[in-house]
Amino acid sequence: MNTRRGFLAAAGGAAAGGSAHAADHDHDHAHQAVPSDPTLRVKALESLLVEKGLVDRAALDALVDTYENKIGPRNGARVVAKAWTDPAYKQRLLTDATSAIAELGYSGNQGENMVVLENTPKVHNLVVCTLCSCYPWPVLGLPPVWYKSAPYRSRSVIDPRGVLKEFGTEVAEDVEVRVWDSTADLRYLVLPERPAGTEKLSEEELTALVTRDSMIGVAKVARA
Repeated sequence: MNTRRGFLAAAGGAAAGGSAHAADHDHDHAHQAVPSDPTLRVKALESLLVEKGLVDRAALDALVDTYENKIGPRNGARVVAKAWTDPAYKQRLLTDATSAIAELGYSGNQGENMVVLENTPKVHNLVVCTLCSCYPWPVLGLPPVWYKSAPYRSRSVIDPRGVLKEFGTEVAEDVEVRVWDSTADLRYLVLPERPAGTEKLSEEELTALVTRDSMIGVAKVARA
């Protein structure tokens, strides 16, 4: 079973609880308005073009998938791999993530203010946006559907270990799980632990190991 579909199905009943949590959750920063008028207009236009046969929905889905799973996350993976292989860069990344990420050419809308969260043997970080879908586009591309879902947004705060387990990620009881709530003003990127046995791999080879999910925190990086 696809873990994301399984998670959404299993967590469907928590959507109402997520709404209540979101209403009570106190934020220092404003979130994006969802849905926005431009988003609704784009959806309406897409439906009209597909209906008239001017656009192939499969081609659109393939394009979205490319940016969601390949092009966007590759940027973040390069940031992670460089941090694994360059201690000085890693220090800059943890101190001033926005500037360090920009060193590699990744910046812009939805990534103006970045914070990088380092996973360690004693701390595992998980990123969510409890009220909408704030997401660091320059380094991760488009947010996946499950990230924007009410079950993920609510349960990540209420039961983060349970959510991780449903994604197939086991975290030991002596490891602290920290949940970080993204906002329109501040976006997070997880720096996952480097897998054991990868000491001889090149930066390019390490980049290929890093997944989008590991940079959100719902997965770990596995050795190939």
